[in-house]
Parts: sequence; structure tokens; C-alpha cells
Amino acid sequence: QVQLVESGGGSVQAGGSLSLSCVASGFNVTTGCMAWFRQVLGGEREAVATIDLPGPTGYINSVKGRFTISRDNAKNTLYLQMNSLKPEDSAVYYCAASRYRGCGGVLHLMTYWGQGTQVSVSS
Repeated sequence: QVQLVESGGGSVQAGGSLSLSCVASGFNVTTGCMAWFRQVLGGEREAVATIDLPGPTGYINSVKGRFTISRDNAKNTLYLQMNSLKPEDSAVYYCAASRYRGCGGVLHLMTYWGQGTQVSVSS
């Protein structure tokens, strides 16, 4: 059984930092593309950052230079370091994994999902 378990969410003031982790079990993070998505209440789920094989990364414009996605193969864990947080970054953040390369942050190409972790940024 595949499980993706996120942690690290919380509440911070604007300008602060948070580090999200996603521990995978029953699935090897080197299998394919992985990504962090976020969703606000009533909104669509959007890809924030992706990491593919062997390691190219991608980000939406609004987080470039502030967020960093990385993967620790030995710990089978995906990370998202978020710096200079803004109120508009507030959302539920989801870890997602694909069995394939080149997912490009496309929702329907993701195979497995975590339960989500809330990030709240106050001004």
C-alpha cells in the first residue's frame, strides 16, 4: 500500500519560512516525477513545484526564487523549502507522486496523493 505523509505545515507571518516534508512508503521516490500542489478553499489544485528524473525542477512563477523542491532518495522523502512566504501562499499543500517521468505538474498524471498539510501566512 502506497502512502505519502506530509508534515511541516503551520502558521507563520509574512516573510517567514516553512519546510514541508513528504515521506513515501510502498513507493520509491526515484520511480518518477514528484510534485507539490496547493489548493485554497473553493479553488483548483495547482502544481507549485515539480522534480523529475534525474533531477530537473520546475516552479510556478509566483514562487520562483522563494521555494525549493528537493528529494532525498535515501530517506525516500520529498521536501519543499518555502522562504519569504506571502499571505497568498496560504493553502493546503499536497505531495504527489507519479509512476512516470515528465509529469509537468499535470494533475491527472499524478498517481498517488498525500492527505495535505495546511500552510497559513498572516500579513
